[in-house]
Amino acid sequence: MSAVEIPAGLKELLQGYTVEVLRRRPPDLVEFAVQHFTQLLDGQRKEQKAKRPSVRGAHKGVSFEAKSNKPDVDLEEEEEDNEKSTTGKYNRRVSVCAEAYNPDDDDDNDAEPRVVHPKTDEQRRRLQDACKHILLFKTLDQEQFSEVLDAMFELLVKPQQHIIDQGDDGDNFYIIEKGVYDIFVQKDCASVCVGKYDNKGSFGELALMYNTPRAATIVATEEGALWALDRATFHRLIVRNNAKKRRMYETFIESVSLLKSLELSERMKIVDVLGARAFKDGERIITQGDEADCFYIVESGEVKIMIKSKTKATQQDNPEVEVARCSKGQYFGELALVTNKPRAASVYAVGDTKCLVIDIQAFERLLGPCMEIMKRNISQYEDQLVALFGSSVDLKH
Repeated sequence: MSAVEIPAGLKELLQGYTVEVLRRRPPDLVEFAVQHFTQLLDGQRKEQKAKRPSVRGAHKGVSFEAKSNKPDVDLEEEEEDNEKSTTGKYNRRVSVCAEAYNPDDDDDNDAEPRVVHPKTDEQRRRLQDACKHILLFKTLDQEQFSEVLDAMFELLVKPQQHIIDQGDDGDNFYIIEKGVYDIFVQKDCASVCVGKYDNKGSFGELALMYNTPRAATIVATEEGALWALDRATFHRLIVRNNAKKRRMYETFIESVSLLKSLELSERMKIVDVLGARAFKDGERIITQGDEADCFYIVESGEVKIMIKSKTKATQQDNPEVEVARCSKGQYFGELALVTNKPRAASVYAVGDTKCLVIDIQAFERLLGPCMEIMKRNISQYEDQLVALFGSSVDLKH
């Protein structure tokens, strides 16, 4: 038998990875390996790129109009500014996805300087209004939330302006103050519009959380305004806080029957976007007829689902009737999100109740693999309602 020839450089490559594993002690060796070797590959590509003649204007960049009305500058000049400045710049970073970030290594959280972009009272008020429904911020304490507000900066965008491009590195997390933004994904060599944000919502967090390229292209369809949070502050406050949340909710999420069909990595992405809300006995959580904006999982306590139907003959409202209850690990609120209709029932807390909440954008993005299960359950709801009310009741109102 001939001896197996070991490729040149393999020993050094594996030794370097082993040293990093022993130094950083990552919880997931496979995920860490992907990050480690991606970083090496990115470094090699940079070296190769540096050796090639540069072509001015060949880079793909995005320019924003800031409040100061600063004129647009060439991307190469922006890159020089990035190298010279560490604060106060709105320029976009490049080649950042290969950096591995381990929240557990960031023990000295207060040692890093806070990023502060000065704001008028009116700007801060508008920013707080834009942020009040962002679930990623729900678990931050008041001091952390104040630091996030300090670090955010305003961007004015123009029609057809690309905010992020699929495949690019993640630099900022964006919150929408106003404007309509189309979401495009490359499918079969074509750019397909898969949805839009209409004057509310947020985007850009996944690339920052997982050090992956942008998963979609976001294009403004009209003049609008965004608030952006830089990658370093996002990591230090949001990702670190989410690491604690993962440890808190990991076991619970595994017990939710709807989510058992998902891969572990998919469930953890759901944990990252969870918010938590507490309700007192009798408090109304969902109102029948309202527009749907989120999906709920009962963490503790119980809820009752009540329906007020209309009789076809008189078109008068009937008294609310209890049709179901949900307890720990069960979910509700998905019906309106799946059917794109108003809420079909009201939901009330029974005793002190705590629910985990997923907003509509995260629901559509992360729970696609569960959609068939939810559709089957919806057909069961309809059968139960017909059995309860009879065919003479119009359940569409």
